[in-house]
Amino acid sequence: MGMFDAIGIAGSGLTAERIRMDVTAENLANADTTKAANGKPYQRQEVELAQVGQSDFGGQLTGALTPSGSAQTPGGVQVTGIVADATPDQQIYDPGSPEADKQGYVKMPNVSTVTEMTDLISESQSYQSDVTAMQTSKSMFTATLGLLK
Repeated sequence: MGMFDAIGIAGSGLTAERIRMDVTAENLANADTTKAANGKPYQRQEVELAQVGQSDFGGQLTGALTPSGSAQTPGGVQVTGIVADATPDQQIYDPGSPEADKQGYVKMPNVSTVTEMTDLISESQSYQSDVTAMQTSKSMFTATLGLLK
């Protein structure tokens, strides 16, 4: 594992969390969109993430102990896709709405503002954790360079 790999790993987390926050913000913005471009209610979006590099501590330790010429790629996280949530649309009884069907129900997006706000808090805290990891790595590198003077 290289000297700056910790910053790269935390940076991949920052990128993934920023994308998750963007998708959550889009979900919140479209929580009341009854007709999207396809003519149907907006579908909630979710971000799929995947691990990069070794999957377990033993693999990471072995990779760190090998000579630098055969060191393995550092880990991290990457976004593998943004997919639509399969949860069914909500139906709200509002016979006065122009979007209502014959029974008086309006199809609303499958977005729950409570869930989205909870996700946003979690994503924000994960983002802050990655920032803290980067700052800690930076201070360790600075202290190491100070010892070499």
